[in-house]
Amino acid sequence: MGNWLDQNKAIVVGALALLSAALGGFFFFTNRVAEPPPLEIAAPEPTLTLTPTVIAEADLPTSTPEPTNTPHPLRVYISGEVVAPDVYILPPRSIIKDLLLAAGGATQKADLDIVNQAEELKDQQHIHIPAKEEARPTPPVSSGGKDPQPTSGPDTQSSPIEPDAPSGRIININTAKTTELELLPGIGPSFAKRIVEYRETNGNFNAIEDITGVKGIGPATFEKLKDHITVN
Repeated sequence: MGNWLDQNKAIVVGALALLSAALGGFFFFTNRVAEPPPLEIAAPEPTLTLTPTVIAEADLPTSTPEPTNTPHPLRVYISGEVVAPDVYILPPRSIIKDLLLAAGGATQKADLDIVNQAEELKDQQHIHIPAKEEARPTPPVSSGGKDPQPTSGPDTQSSPIEPDAPSGRIININTAKTTELELLPGIGPSFAKRIVEYRETNGNFNAIEDITGVKGIGPATFEKLKDHITVN
């Protein structure tokens, strides 16, 4: 054994030196403190500055509202055979029927057969509701003996009363024109036009009673007409 060590002393010393170096390197690297990475300072980002823009009032679009035509209420006076004759204020586009309701309705003596209740009212208008026995004016008779002609149409704004037929004259409702029909009691321009239109649509009247088929002509109006009309 002693001879072997003596012979291999150099080898043993070299091996021990290598082992010591290896152990020293191991402990050196395991105990080494890791250095922190270098800090990087980022450059500041550029900022955007907003400048407010002032808009002058003259640059703003302006709009002027268009004026609107507001209809005014109607002031209408009603007289005659109604419960409360007076001046009434009604909404625009009111009709005679609305005025009758505002006045409390018609009395029992009222002759509503000759009143066009669907007629539209006008401002400052006068509506008169006649009685059934109320006398109606007759058109004047010319001195030359000719058939009387109405001097003017009925005033539809002041009264719905129509002119009466002249005494003793009989009008043929199958051939008469509107101007002749207007001479009949209770028949104004509107009813005369309806009679002609009815005649053109349905043919001639076969009997005087057939005139009650015209819209608006009822039994009460027929009683006033029967002595003044004929179909022959």
